[in-house]
Amino acid sequence: MPSTSEMTASEVTIPGAAVGPGVAEALVFSLFLPDARMHPYPYYHQLRSEDPLHWNSLGFWLLTRYADASVVLPDRRFRMVDPRDQQNLSGMPINQEALDTLQERLLRMMLFKNPPDHTRLRGLVSKAFPPRMIENLRLHIQEIVDELLAAVHEAGNVDLMADLAYPLPVIVIADLLGVPAEDRFKFRNWSRDLAPAIDPIVVPDAVERANRAMQDLEDYFRTLIAKRRGDLRNDLLSALIAAEEQGDRLSEDEMLANAILLLAAGHETTMNLIGNGTLALLRHPDQLEKLQREPSLIQSAVEELLRYDSPVQMTGRKAGEDITIAGKTIRQGDFAIIIIGAANHDPEHFAEPDRLDITRSDNAHLTFGGGIHYCLGASLARVEGQIAINSLVQRFPNLKLHDDAPEWRETITLRGLKALRVTF
Repeated sequence: MPSTSEMTASEVTIPGAAVGPGVAEALVFSLFLPDARMHPYPYYHQLRSEDPLHWNSLGFWLLTRYADASVVLPDRRFRMVDPRDQQNLSGMPINQEALDTLQERLLRMMLFKNPPDHTRLRGLVSKAFPPRMIENLRLHIQEIVDELLAAVHEAGNVDLMADLAYPLPVIVIADLLGVPAEDRFKFRNWSRDLAPAIDPIVVPDAVERANRAMQDLEDYFRTLIAKRRGDLRNDLLSALIAAEEQGDRLSEDEMLANAILLLAAGHETTMNLIGNGTLALLRHPDQLEKLQREPSLIQSAVEELLRYDSPVQMTGRKAGEDITIAGKTIRQGDFAIIIIGAANHDPEHFAEPDRLDITRSDNAHLTFGGGIHYCLGASLARVEGQIAINSLVQRFPNLKLHDDAPEWRETITLRGLKALRVTF
């Protein structure tokens, strides 16, 4: 049976995708259904074939070609998307007050800011998060991975998400932020409930859960910041407090929002990289065996895993002026969704894009975005993914899937597994 990422549009039944007018429109609606969450790539291929730069009745553009995505992502004429552009397609009544509150909280995060506020906030966070610090963490990350794998060595049958993919990045980002060790695992449910808040389609009950999670996270960090003000340390939270106190115009609301962003973004992408990447290797035994024989391939392997089943499937932008791309004009104020997962599987850019090849050399994937919004934690995610995946496959040469039908999370922007049971 081919993996979901290997399937072509002709190998699966795509709801509403019969030949004829309106195919692209039906495909867009299908992207938000459970089947597409399980195997989105056939949908992307067909949408790219039918209408690669697509305006739909929901009121936004969808970009599926690599050439278009790679132009839009770094183009400063495209502004970061506003959370208030989310749409409710459920047909269910939504608590507008809760939605407004959640969106206002999200708007304080650097992720949703544009210059000059984005420049100011990213500059402050970058000072506290230098690249050399990430490289210096390699030994510490290896120690954490070794401890986590040693703890399950005798089990024989484990959930890789619960036992490695989640705890590793949470421990690392919590340590960097200065979160006490005993509090590290308070964040799992909060982060899980917050993740759907960045999807382009809003679901009423998800809004309620995300709002509660944001409130709990704000309460937690407000208390921790108050304690840390009198006891500054060598951590990110202390660096943000110091920046605020030195007059760099970082408000407490911004500090709270961006501490939450760093915590959530600091583990979500890496967790999904480890889970999605391990699943891809296990479904491609030849590539797994190649990596086991040649562990030096781990850097190119992780880049390929990031491309092949991206932890981040899409991102949004809003046109700041009329912009023409591939003969179509995106009007000022139009909302555009760049489907990174589709761009990363574009046959016009990647040879045999549905084939997993850990030796792929020309691999300029778009998983971490581009331009001024390029992922601040990309280097950390890469290092954690390299160490975790290489350590796992070398330590357990008989690693196999326990169940080849794993359950995917409900989010569509962030792609990841609920669980991944493996045997040794």
